Amino acid sequence: MAENNPQNKAKLISETRRRFEAEYVTEKSEKYDPRDVERLQQDDNWVESYLVWRHNVVDETLKMLDESFQWRKEFSVNDLSESSIPRWLLELGGIYLHGYDKEGNKLFWIRVKYHIKDQKTIMDKKKLIAFWLERYAKRENGKPVTVMFDMSETGLNSMDMEFVRFIISCFKVYYPKYLSKIVIFDMPWIMNAAFKIVKSWLGPEAVSLLKFASKSEIQEYVSVEYLPPHMGGTDPFKYSYPPLVDDDFQTPLCENGPIASEDETSSKEDIEGDGKETLETVSNEEQPVPTEKVNTTESASKADENEKVDSKMKTFKKPLSVFKGPLLHISPAEELYFGSVDSGEKKTLIVLTNVTKNIVAFKVRTTAPEKYRVKPSNSSCDPGASVDIIVSPHGGLRVSAQDRFLIMAAEMEQSSGTGPAELTQFWKEVPRSKVMEHRLRCHTVESSKPNTLMLKDGASHMSDKTSEDLYLQLNRLLESHRKLEDQLQRSIWFQQLLLALTMVLLAFVVSFFYSLYS
Repeated sequence: MAENNPQNKAKLISETRRRFEAEYVTEKSEKYDPRDVERLQQDDNWVESYLVWRHNVVDETLKMLDESFQWRKEFSVNDLSESSIPRWLLELGGIYLHGYDKEGNKLFWIRVKYHIKDQKTIMDKKKLIAFWLERYAKRENGKPVTVMFDMSETGLNSMDMEFVRFIISCFKVYYPKYLSKIVIFDMPWIMNAAFKIVKSWLGPEAVSLLKFASKSEIQEYVSVEYLPPHMGGTDPFKYSYPPLVDDDFQTPLCENGPIASEDETSSKEDIEGDGKETLETVSNEEQPVPTEKVNTTESASKADENEKVDSKMKTFKKPLSVFKGPLLHISPAEELYFGSVDSGEKKTLIVLTNVTKNIVAFKVRTTAPEKYRVKPSNSSCDPGASVDIIVSPHGGLRVSAQDRFLIMAAEMEQSSGTGPAELTQFWKEVPRSKVMEHRLRCHTVESSKPNTLMLKDGASHMSDKTSEDLYLQLNRLLESHRKLEDQLQRSIWFQQLLLALTMVLLAFVVSFFYSLYS
């Protein structure tokens, strides 16, 4: 348990950085991208991901970092973009990110039938894998993915062991901690021998992450809403390029119903298809909901309405955890907690705090726009001010762990207006590189007792101390659950390794006696 001690973790991170700089960078600086070396010195989570994957053994972690950094420079990972990949490969639709599994992990699809073994194109295909993983890693920073090997309609000419080995290396060495599991769908029996080799590449610790599923079993891992029809699902998604398949975030329902004027399809094409680094086009008809700030130029009626909102929000207990971004501090940091349907706790709160010296425009988008009402979903926040955003399921619809929310924020000039027309034009013109993005998962607490992360319809009668105690207890329970899962996983890996060693020993004994008496 010492490895979970924050002080010990900090020491391991510090030692890893110091030794990597002294033992590797000084001798191999030309083999590394300086941006990776700089990030290693600044990003604790990145260092920790390598340490955890190597069971906090610093010597092994250093070797892994060396191999990973050399690969990153060889593939120019930091500079990979759409222009680095042949267009025909992007249009093919063999590799992309889309949807979530039942645990809320992003799905990384590999449609094997579109892959034909060819040494002339293997490097481009490897770069496409690296492009998607690096793109995801920069956005999600450590959240795992589930690899979906869709082997339906696959023949032997699609089985490329070098390509499979590269994918496995990506998760074993280059992107540690990112692999949740690998789901093999509808694998032809003739490929059983090939996947015995794959298991040996994975190693005993990762073999348990390999799941084989038929059409009748696939729903154990992914719900029908994210499965295509040929897997027995109802997902209407059809791959096309451009634009790139992304997280599918859309504008949620506003307080009074859906914003019918925004064309999500055309706005996505505007992002990726015009060759400019611009955000989603928001139609002129979209009306952002005003924030709780009171401007001297606003009408008295609007001021009265905002005062009512402020008065109502005072009855709500605000979330405690905070994500500290460069433009906004966002509470909660990672998960939106909703109560169960029976509990009556339907609403939750997102708090945005502007930490810049300029006005910050923001948008809230979601992967399930038909499910949620969000107020405000598109507005701005003054320097040093905070905005409370109320999120509530629409029409009694159930919250799902697969649902995601995206907070988009960009800094505006002091002279910029913040009316509907000005915000519309701003989002059309602001470069994507200037936009801060932060994602939130949804979580349902099956309890009728409110805590500090939930908003109950009506006034809260709990004291602050009681609410905070409940929140701390919930965090402890979640942490204990994660630790138990880790211990169980290690136990399973150990049992599998022990079984394998026993079988090898038994085979040796049998062959020895056979040769002795033959």
